[in-house]
Amino acid sequence: MTVNETLFRYHGDDGTPLAGFVWRGQTTPRALLQLAHGAGEHSGRYRERLAPLIEAGFLIYAADHRGHGMTSGMSHFGDFGPGGAEACVSDMAQLARLARAENPGLPLTLMGHSMGAMFAQAFLPEHHGLIDALVLSGTSGPGPRREGPANGAFPNPRTDYDWLSRDEAEVDKYIADPFSGINFTPTSQASFRGVAAKAMGNPDLSALRPGLPVYVFVGDEDPINNRLAAVTPLIDTYRAAGMDVTFKVYPGGRHEMLNETNRDDVVADLLAWLEGHANSIGP
Repeated sequence: MTVNETLFRYHGDDGTPLAGFVWRGQTTPRALLQLAHGAGEHSGRYRERLAPLIEAGFLIYAADHRGHGMTSGMSHFGDFGPGGAEACVSDMAQLARLARAENPGLPLTLMGHSMGAMFAQAFLPEHHGLIDALVLSGTSGPGPRREGPANGAFPNPRTDYDWLSRDEAEVDKYIADPFSGINFTPTSQASFRGVAAKAMGNPDLSALRPGLPVYVFVGDEDPINNRLAAVTPLIDTYRAAGMDVTFKVYPGGRHEMLNETNRDDVVADLLAWLEGHANSIGP
């Protein structure tokens, strides 16, 4: 299918210019999906992969976080700037407001991957009123973390990024992408850790509306979730807060399930969940 992309500029609370994207298909949109990408990557990696959602009528808003992709322009790659990771969370709220203002009446689902999923967790306590559903991919939670580098989970790795996917071609595409590669400045790394610690520390979820639909999908060989030990406490926390959580685990899957060897099934499962949950929710 043909995906029409609109590139636009919007601004954070502090006036920082941010690169935004809208992806639309040929049909009239019936729901919104907002994407928050992971560390050391950019939104453009998701356009082709999420095409089946666009074809099904989901209008997707995405942005490159501070220090990433077109927002960084490579001049400050890996540097969140003075606002730190906290500003990235506020930027997501700004994009959600923009998407809603431009599409009144359409339900909005926030989808975050990896770092973007952690930002989404931090987003939830204060900004939950902006969204109708939540999707987390490649995420972790307050459970025990794996010691050592992510690639250390796999014997005799071929590259530094084998932990991303079993598909060698996808790993090679990531490595060849000039806007990909995790390389935070020390200050930005500390800022991200601070946001993650706050998000997982015991967030106040009491104001969330009961039954908020949440879809979490991960691979059980993703070192970020430490063989699920780091993510299952998050599922328990969200269910205890009254959210309607669907937890999907893919055996053998690594960190980027949307780029895994079974990615077509992963995308089909995501679309089925959206069709069954988020698309039927009013704002």
